[in-house]
Amino acid sequence: MRYLHTMIRVSDPDATIRFFELLGLKEVRRMENEQGRYTLIFLATPEDAADLGERRQAEVELTHNWDAESYTGGRNFGHLAYRVDDLYATCQRLMEAGVTINRPPRDGRMAFVKTPDDISIELLQAGDALAPAEPWASMPNTGTW
Repeated sequence: MRYLHTMIRVSDPDATIRFFELLGLKEVRRMENEQGRYTLIFLATPEDAADLGERRQAEVELTHNWDAESYTGGRNFGHLAYRVDDLYATCQRLMEAGVTINRPPRDGRMAFVKTPDDISIELLQAGDALAPAEPWASMPNTGTW
């Protein structure tokens, strides 16, 4: 398993980027999603800029939702993300230990679970997505993530 990124929601991306640049982070990639009406901006330090393709050793993901929203009660903090070798096996192990799979890996690519303190954890399949499989393909979402 490899730590990937921490996501925070931001209302002013430019101001937030300037702040992180003061800490030594630089923008390493950006993704616009017209349909979802959001922008993802990934930042990393030069020390974390090892050649991992598009990804860095560790990143901060700034999520800017285009529609105005007030972030209260920790809503601006998003999730921690980890890449795993076998998403289905990881989710099965967690489920057997009593962990709720909030967003099942229906697509073979991504799942969400929560810590006991309600912090969302995103699990991402290393490499290509796994082929859809049961029980995951038909499992509904549970709660929020």
